Amino acid sequence: MNSAAGVPVDSSLGAAVAASNEETAGSTRRSFLAGGVALGVGAGLAPLGRVTSAFADSSIASSTLSTGDAAILRFLAAAEIIEADLWQQYNELGGIQDSEVPGGSGSAPYTHALRKLDLDMPQYIHDNTEDEITHAAFINAYLKSRGAEPVSLDRFRNLPSSKASGAQQIGRLTNLMELTVDTTWWTRYRSRSANPDLGGSFAPAVKGLAEGKFPAIPPSDKDLHPKDHIQAIANTAGFHFGTIEQGGTSLYPQLAQRVSDPEVLRILLSIGPTEAMHLQTWHDKVGNAPAVTDPTNGLMFPNLNEPPFGGEDFQTNLIMPEPTVFLKKSFPTVSIIRPTHTKGAAMGAVKALTDDGLFLGHSQEFFIALKELASAADAAVEEG
Repeated sequence: MNSAAGVPVDSSLGAAVAASNEETAGSTRRSFLAGGVALGVGAGLAPLGRVTSAFADSSIASSTLSTGDAAILRFLAAAEIIEADLWQQYNELGGIQDSEVPGGSGSAPYTHALRKLDLDMPQYIHDNTEDEITHAAFINAYLKSRGAEPVSLDRFRNLPSSKASGAQQIGRLTNLMELTVDTTWWTRYRSRSANPDLGGSFAPAVKGLAEGKFPAIPPSDKDLHPKDHIQAIANTAGFHFGTIEQGGTSLYPQLAQRVSDPEVLRILLSIGPTEAMHLQTWHDKVGNAPAVTDPTNGLMFPNLNEPPFGGEDFQTNLIMPEPTVFLKKSFPTVSIIRPTHTKGAAMGAVKALTDDGLFLGHSQEFFIALKELASAADAAVEEG
């Protein structure tokens, strides 16, 4: 059980929302899925609207999407808008600000701490940000081209920005200043005997990140020092990058198993692998996070290559998925994305993002709307 703004979030996240596979999904969702494809990620993103005009081509299917396929794409559009919002905040303070990802002016101390993970971190953050913006714009434009409603979350952009120099002072969808980061993905991708689809459980790489609320961007200029404090913030960001992208890596194959239109399947199979590319990048880079203890809150980042860590479960250069059990434990182990079980995939994604602390401060209306999108996606096709 988690909560944000006093709103309880049940572990199933489905209790408050009745699953629907009807063409008419109710007035709440219709009012939520506003027309147009404006993402509102930040000022100056208008050039990305060029994606929309590409659908004038006759090569794009013109038939109406099924209710289920539209629901899946709408949920993915919402997920990508949320990702774009959080990545935009990372880019404003620690990435490269240019015409591709405008907004913000950078924070030198935060960027310096991020570069301890890799000298190219600003470029990687920039490119991940641009990818998520284009994913959201493309899916919304495609929905519109097939006669389905695109998704806008703009009415919920009311969470505060970081007050650190370099951040835009605009409304946000996500809160990066009170995160509770699940780092069990680290050991999950190293396990040779356990798979979450078959009930496996996994130890976190950084236990402390799951036991409190920590900033992944500096909330203010006061957080730019002492040195170990800003480094802990950058380390938190590094692990959070992997947490977010492993979720996307699983979500696309999970929902791909529910689509019926070959072109929609093509979209999911084309976007999904880019999320896996993001995950492996961040998996590699966060392995360089310096061992440090934050003097302001006691958060400790251990050296994962030394006892009591080390070995295949923690060794930092083991960034490729180890072979593990799949489908049945009687089959040979195989290197795979994990999890890929499709039942409850969208609701599971909402729960993970909520437990992360990304939505702290949102209204009940936001949670109801997000759960409705997830419920419709999960109801698209009954699992065989």
